Amino acid sequence: MTGHIVPGHVTRPPVSVPRTSGATTGSSTSGTAAPSTARRGLIARIILGERTDAAWIRPSFWALLIVTGLLYLWNLSESGWANSFYAAAVQAGSRSWTALFFGSLDSSNFITVDKPPASLWVMGLSARIFGFSSWSVLVPQALMGVAAVALVFATVRRSLVAFGQRLGAVGGLVAGAVLAFTPAAALMFRFDNPDALLTVLMTAAAYCVVRALPAASWRWLALAGVALGFAFLTKMLQGLLVLPAFGLAYLLLANTTVWRRLAHLGVAAGALVVSAGWWVLAVALWPASARPYIGGSTDNTVLDLVFGYNGLGRIFGATAGGGGNAGGSTTAAAGSSFGGATGLSRLFSSEMGLEISWLLPTALLALVLGLWATRKRHRTDGARAALVIWGGWLLVTGLVFSYMSGTIHPYYTVALAPAIAGLVGTGGVVLWHGRSHWFGRLGLAAMIAAAGAWGFVLLSENADWLPWLRWTLLTVTLLGAAGFVVGAALSWRRLTTVAVLVGMLGGLGGSAAYAIATASVAHNGSIPAVGSVSSSSGMGGGAGGAMGGAPTGDGGGTRPDGGTAPDGAGGTPPTGGTGGPDGSGTTGTTGTDTGSGTSDTGTDAAANAGDSGSAPSGAGSDSATSSELTALLTASTARWAAAVDGSQSAATLELSTGVAVMAIGGWSSDPTPTLAEFQAYVATGDVGYYISGSQGGGMGGGDSTATAIATWVAATYTATTVGGSTVYDLSTPTA
Repeated sequence: MTGHIVPGHVTRPPVSVPRTSGATTGSSTSGTAAPSTARRGLIARIILGERTDAAWIRPSFWALLIVTGLLYLWNLSESGWANSFYAAAVQAGSRSWTALFFGSLDSSNFITVDKPPASLWVMGLSARIFGFSSWSVLVPQALMGVAAVALVFATVRRSLVAFGQRLGAVGGLVAGAVLAFTPAAALMFRFDNPDALLTVLMTAAAYCVVRALPAASWRWLALAGVALGFAFLTKMLQGLLVLPAFGLAYLLLANTTVWRRLAHLGVAAGALVVSAGWWVLAVALWPASARPYIGGSTDNTVLDLVFGYNGLGRIFGATAGGGGNAGGSTTAAAGSSFGGATGLSRLFSSEMGLEISWLLPTALLALVLGLWATRKRHRTDGARAALVIWGGWLLVTGLVFSYMSGTIHPYYTVALAPAIAGLVGTGGVVLWHGRSHWFGRLGLAAMIAAAGAWGFVLLSENADWLPWLRWTLLTVTLLGAAGFVVGAALSWRRLTTVAVLVGMLGGLGGSAAYAIATASVAHNGSIPAVGSVSSSSGMGGGAGGAMGGAPTGDGGGTRPDGGTAPDGAGGTPPTGGTGGPDGSGTTGTTGTDTGSGTSDTGTDAAANAGDSGSAPSGAGSDSATSSELTALLTASTARWAAAVDGSQSAATLELSTGVAVMAIGGWSSDPTPTLAEFQAYVATGDVGYYISGSQGGGMGGGDSTATAIATWVAATYTATTVGGSTVYDLSTPTA
């Protein structure tokens, strides 16, 4: 039938008609262009759309963005600083341009965070413009989520141009809604980890590739390379996991000769290297004595982070790359505990399943069925190109996440959300367009049913939370799928339309409910989790569980709302190292983080936890520093008002007092400062006080000098108690 995809039928891309400055189609008899066909300017097109667009398209688009904004911005400050480690770095960047450039944890530039600084640049500039606050830190993250939804809409709509403006817009709206209401997205676009910027940059790169394909535009392809270069400066190699899909799509499907395609890819690769490498080169050329130590590295270089701590060590585990101290002998175990056992089931189980897998089976069906339905279309067909781009993104990143034996955490999966959204929107339109044939009817019905069935399984993980919801959504999706098949077979247009809308709402309902529940509560610490219970985790404790509770033991346990946590959902990580600020690294040996104790800033663990093996207060939450200690540190005129073991302790103190604090050992037992270096700092009066104990990171791992420094300080200076913390005044040695 005309207007539907017929299996085996070859279609050609639409022929573009050059626009001229003279009369246009539809001009009047006088030869002047009719106002109704004159193209709007760029700003007007963004706000109002094209003149030829259906009247409902642009209002629907803006409604989607408004709903997304409300979801991500509503009561945003309830999470406080969210991840205090990155919040402290933003605070430092708001006070020192050098700290902003390098991503320093403190404004006096002792050590950087263990990630490149691109996400800190955005939040730091916001803090400089609007003042440092929870809102100025978190609002940019939420706006990135809105931007990602807009980009997914635009990418999907453009790739479906051959199906008409209405179906293209429907596909874009569906894809945008899927992304907006993914629980992992609702979690991370309200949080200050680097994953928000990473996700929007990868989505922008996908948009640029889709723009580049039909016109074989090297400029758009180069812009994709720039976006991925800054994704590298956000989270290093994870930002490049989409590169194989994008490169393959352009190499196979761009509308030009093979040699031009290869040349364009070379230009894009150059753009990527330049946009990613300029900062790496600047750090390498900058005198080490005049910049902060590169946190997470063993040799004070960015390349050590790339191939070690933040690179091969993440993928292959303990011995790969040799960088940082994220590995040690326990990295593989940490990966298992935090992300679940390696294998294809990892993305579908435990906390990962709850964050990302709601529409994952539907997306995989859309990829397979969509590629089959478009197999006979022209090589440069936009829909098939989009399926290759989104599908390659999902498969490569998903397989790496599934099998990496190093450190991984459930919220990393937000990087899969745009790909899942793009596949659902694109594949759904392709199959709807072919609904006059059994393949299209049954294929789209299978997508709807898969969404409802898997949503039912995930909601059953905690039967006590809205018990009626899973049965309602399952019934709605199955009725919608059946009604669509019957309506399409009998050519009952109204029934077909209503049924597919009902099925779509039911299929998205579980994910949307979890996303709304996630956005309704506070999340902070290193490893936030989705659900209706506030999640809080510290230097290694996993706040997992289906409803955001913190399971105990090795990943099992009881959630605060009464449900049972699936194995591997969280819990106390393995012992033997230090946690990472983003939940990475190996974990400490201090036992379960109970958040108990009286000190907020690093009192001795034994005194603070009553010798129970619990972590010091503040390890799992953003606790306030005592007023006495705050007053002491704010009165200090030293370059670093205090020194303390570990970045979490330093971050908590900085946020509470506003002064620079030296984080001995950084977060991953970095070999800085040495005892001799610390003694030199003290001799010149650069460090005011030493506060005993730690709150995450720098716990005295294999390469840490924290123990030697603590021993020297205790032997050389007199301890006093200030607000429950053990403090040494480094200006007055013991007589």
